[in-house]
Amino acid sequence: MLLEQNTQGVRWTPSKVIHRLGREINNPESVYYWAYKNNIPIFSPALTDGAIGDTFFLFSLKNPGLIPEIAEDKNEGKPNWCLLTANSTGILALGGGMAKHQVCNANAWRAVADYAVFVNTAQEFDGCDSGARPDEGVSWGKISLDAKPVKVFADASIVLAETFAVHANKMTAGKKNESTDVS
Repeated sequence: MLLEQNTQGVRWTPSKVIHRLGREINNPESVYYWAYKNNIPIFSPALTDGAIGDTFFLFSLKNPGLIPEIAEDKNEGKPNWCLLTANSTGILALGGGMAKHQVCNANAWRAVADYAVFVNTAQEFDGCDSGARPDEGVSWGKISLDAKPVKVFADASIVLAETFAVHANKMTAGKKNESTDVS
């Protein structure tokens, strides 16, 4: 990536880094792999947080100069721009933190989200955005006054597993039955 930045002028936005990770992972069990294979961008406002951020730091100790371009992922054709030009938007925030904050704020720029569902375990008593209920989003002009937003106090991974994996398993089982039907 550093070589491509220096020789080809590639600007490594978070979505481009994640795209490259999907290509390099080359593992069908990875969400990034499937996003890469289907050319679906994944936007991460916190790319330098956690293990990937640590990897950038450790790499830069021996190979200085790689510059992650964070702001470019908000420009034309990216999430904020898409929200600005959409006729209607909805928020499905699985978990909290920076990603929830980014999508809520982006909806404030377009004039509000029409729908909102928050799924996380965060409480509002400490004032963090993760714990904020949807009515906080309404008060800041992020969610429509006419919306009927919902906050589900639950672990997002469990909710996803119980909601989508169950249905995916049923679909997979159905396809297996269809493929073994020799009539």
